[in-house]
Amino acid sequence: MLRALLGRLFGRKRPAPSVAAGEAEGFRRLQRAAPLRAEGAPASPVEAGATFLCREAVLGRNQRITGYQFMLQAGTRAHIRHSSRNIHHVFAEVLVRSLVDADIGELLGERLAFIDLPDSFLSHPSLAALPARNMVIVPTVLPDAGAPEPAALRAAVTALRARGMRIGLIDPTVVGELAHLLPQAEFIVAQAEGLDARRGLKLGNIALEVAHDARLVVRGLPSLDDFRFCCKLGASLFQGPFITSREDWSARDPGPNTARIGALIARLRADADTRELADLLKQDAALSLRLLRYINSAANALPQPVSSIEHALALLGRERLQRWLILLACTADKAGERGGAVLETALVRGRMMELLGAGRPAAESDALFLVGLLSLIDVILQVPLDKALAPLALGAEVEASVRGDHGPYQALLALTVACERGEAGEGAAGDALRAAAAACGIAPEQASECHLQALSWAMQIQD
Repeated sequence: MLRALLGRLFGRKRPAPSVAAGEAEGFRRLQRAAPLRAEGAPASPVEAGATFLCREAVLGRNQRITGYQFMLQAGTRAHIRHSSRNIHHVFAEVLVRSLVDADIGELLGERLAFIDLPDSFLSHPSLAALPARNMVIVPTVLPDAGAPEPAALRAAVTALRARGMRIGLIDPTVVGELAHLLPQAEFIVAQAEGLDARRGLKLGNIALEVAHDARLVVRGLPSLDDFRFCCKLGASLFQGPFITSREDWSARDPGPNTARIGALIARLRADADTRELADLLKQDAALSLRLLRYINSAANALPQPVSSIEHALALLGRERLQRWLILLACTADKAGERGGAVLETALVRGRMMELLGAGRPAAESDALFLVGLLSLIDVILQVPLDKALAPLALGAEVEASVRGDHGPYQALLALTVACERGEAGEGAAGDALRAAAAACGIAPEQASECHLQALSWAMQIQD
């Protein structure tokens, strides 16, 4: 993974994933064929651009990413909350078609995609185009008329399962209307809010006795303490802000590998000569081996293998050496809890910022990537941000943007976070993604497309 990441940052361009063109054309074709509109009214500019996909990571008990929940942006969900069943169907098809056009099966590999759909939509023909092995369909209940009869709904669920799709059910102690589907459910989805030991035990018994060992998914977990509590309740999959939440790490220091890399960066910034840098590298056999492996990788296409650290440093150059060391610092002492999931989120941020800054000079493109990558370095290493950044000797503009001190790249970072979270209040005025995109002079549609491209790239380089 690190070799691929280094290659990306140091200019060995990989072919753009097929999701990019398909995703972009998919959004345009869908908008032409089925423009989003309120009931009985022509589509307004706000509604016509409401097809933004967002995602939320789903982690397993080992805190590695197992899949994602995909949904339309929160402003869209709020806008249609009290609309008719027909409008909910239109937007459900928007979600499904967007995933199909994004080639979601190729993007996810073995990971799962959770999508919430109206119970009356489960027999819709568009579902046949989804990659069955990746999909977890979570039926939702709408208040208006038109809900399918229980027998018809069971038949639709049976048909989906026959295709290879899996079914998740919203907590049956909250939504009892779908409890008759429990024998066909592989997941039970509960909200963290209000989930206590008593209710957790009840859900566990339901999973054991009725749903045939269905796995419990808990959404909306705010902190690691909540994650640990739900682990004790027997939950298997977890969602929520806890993935990138910060804690009090004031007593912690960077690990020994990060400290050694920091010492090298400090000497590099102090204009130490190549011989001194080579001597420092030779004191760390693992680091020396990594450098030689990187330099001799096939992508560098060297006529002869490099066997000396001095030669490797000469080929790499001081600027690229610093970037290489910064990237190593993000992975050298990656903390066990959430480390992999947070690193992937940071990679998506970095790549998305790079895509949004397409056409800028190479140095600025590198800076954008580093701002996104380092925006979560304190969570990756689980140390205070000051301690995480201190050894890296970053440029003033990059460090100011990472710290949130009104750096020149902070607006683009805010946009990547808005795409990542998909959070918004009611209506366009509360739409964080639109506001962040406007602040950058970027169309929200472009931001959404870049976000999916970045996610695809981040998963590819970690394969």
